[in-house]
Amino acid sequence: MDHGRLLVLRRTGAHGAGTWGVPGGHQEFGETPEEAAVREVAEETGLVVCASARLGFTDDPMPEIGRHYVTLFVACTRLGGRPRVMEPDKATELAWFSPEELYERRHELFAPLGRCLKAGFLDLPRG
Repeated sequence: MDHGRLLVLRRTGAHGAGTWGVPGGHQEFGETPEEAAVREVAEETGLVVCASARLGFTDDPMPEIGRHYVTLFVACTRLGGRPRVMEPDKATELAWFSPEELYERRHELFAPLGRCLKAGFLDLPRG
């Protein structure tokens, strides 16, 4: 989050291609959810962030790829860096949206982000 807006990426090259999702990926062995979030944001966007809160999780069956995920959402605060697409094989663009703007685009969201929004995880104080 930065000034009440969430950084999202337009996904490409994988399930959910064309939808907006947050930076993320699989945890490495021994890594905490917070450490994974900080690493994934840096790898995918070039931003330096610190994890500030565990928001919750969503239950995400993905029958189109034969997988079932549990997605952990971790709030992060921007410390520095300039956002840019670091992995063009995974994302085509970046944008900053408020939770309200995400709701307006709810039909364009990657399923886990849509469930996160619906669950109210993003109803945080705007700082």
